[in-house]
Amino acid sequence: MAPIPASLSKLRGTVGVWTSTHESLAANEAGEIASELEGLGYSAMWVPEAWGRESFTNAGLLLSGSSTITVGTSIANIWARDAVSAANASKTLNAAYQDRFVLGLGVSHQPLVENLRGHTYVTPFLAMKAYLEAMDAAPMFSAEGTHEYPRVIAALGPKMLELGATLANGVLPYLVTPEHTAFSRTIIGDSFLGVEQAVVLGQDREEYLRRAHEHLEIYTGLDNYRNSWRRQGFDDEDFVRGGSERLCEAMVVHGDESAVVARIREHQAAGADHVCLQVLGADMGVVPRDEWHRLALSLDA
Repeated sequence: MAPIPASLSKLRGTVGVWTSTHESLAANEAGEIASELEGLGYSAMWVPEAWGRESFTNAGLLLSGSSTITVGTSIANIWARDAVSAANASKTLNAAYQDRFVLGLGVSHQPLVENLRGHTYVTPFLAMKAYLEAMDAAPMFSAEGTHEYPRVIAALGPKMLELGATLANGVLPYLVTPEHTAFSRTIIGDSFLGVEQAVVLGQDREEYLRRAHEHLEIYTGLDNYRNSWRRQGFDDEDFVRGGSERLCEAMVVHGDESAVVARIREHQAAGADHVCLQVLGADMGVVPRDEWHRLALSLDA
């Protein structure tokens, strides 16, 4: 098991935010969102990589606009850059920004890898293992060449979870139940376990389901998530585009602030070190400031 850097250990017992909504703002304004979340008391801001900003550039914008919050990639696509670039960029960002960057890596999905990026999607586990090993062997002759950096991987099944505990510092499961969190903990031992949790704050059931279905729309078409959900007890009837109501209720917590806090506590009781909340607003492209503020007051985040 790889030791956990202090910069990652400090996230244990904390709550962060998972979002791509800051990408609706101009690039030179993105750091203001990290600063705002920092001011609200959230410990970390996690950002994805798909059709938007490149992960390391994105992280640099957010780190430069803040002073204490951790910025993590959830996830940086291993097909977007080679292992040397990923390792060296992680060292540079941590050296420049007080060890506030966490590299989250993932294998992505076949349609995104082949249709969007033009690569050949090979066995996810073997691809990730080779990538992590290549990162460890990557040379860097800059001043920060030996600088420590934390890395975690997107993991859902047992083999990838175990890999996250042996060749990385931990894992970042996405779209999972507290029961999956407990399962993950049994696999990874004392390694870092960060969990994403989608949230619809308030709203009636009709609006909740509209947002939850919109959120799950793309994921119900991806094999990696369908396979994960099967292991979590769901079946093909739940994988209609946008998901069944049963899947929505399991993946997206709905209610007032106390309902969100209760779900966070479930993940923590199951073994999560860190929970990052993905607030689903009325418009997925608009920064959900009101919900972030309301939740921060209830969480004492």
